Amino acid sequence: MDPDTMRDGDGDVYWRRRMSVLVAVLVVVAVVAWACSSGSSGPQRPSSAQSSTSASPTVDPLLAGLRTLAMGTASPSPTPSSTKSTPAAKPKRPGDPCADGDLVLSMQGKQDVYSGGAQPNFLITLVNTGPVMCTADVGPRSMEVRITSGEDRIWSTADCVSGSATEVKQLQRGVPWVRSLDWDRRRSSDDCRRNPPAALPGTYVAVVRMGKLKSPLGVFHLR
Repeated sequence: MDPDTMRDGDGDVYWRRRMSVLVAVLVVVAVVAWACSSGSSGPQRPSSAQSSTSASPTVDPLLAGLRTLAMGTASPSPTPSSTKSTPAAKPKRPGDPCADGDLVLSMQGKQDVYSGGAQPNFLITLVNTGPVMCTADVGPRSMEVRITSGEDRIWSTADCVSGSATEVKQLQRGVPWVRSLDWDRRRSSDDCRRNPPAALPGTYVAVVRMGKLKSPLGVFHLR
């Protein structure tokens, strides 16, 4: 074989190999370029403007804390009716009738047990807690002391009232009005009997009422 022909063939092989390497490099570069271009053309991370419209807004920790504090300390939102402002109450004038909300009514028994014919005794107290002096009717019709035993109505100051049934008193703020009352251990009724029957030994309950006011119940025993 001609040595020159061998050299020409070897040269072709050499250049073919060089071209193959070059083509391989170009292919790698092309693949990398394609990968980069496809990554950039694919789904993109939304911009800050897009994030603000599509994603949940970022919560300010301070505002969130204030909202939490308000929800924990504030009462539920008032109804429309409760949001209306209430006109300020006009100052009372001295001598006006006492409001029920300004009065405290109570009654205390002298003893728990009355034996040997002793008459039960009760101390009635009425106190004005209002801002000024006021007036109240403490007569036997307006202020009733009633004694019961179970469902049986035994005695009442409102039965058979003689004379004036009205007794208006001036109550100074914080100064108690006090009355002592004895019960003769006899029953009372609307027919005003001359000789009412005596109450039997047993357990009794006493209470004083005045309009919407009512004292705590007082329990005592007759022997």
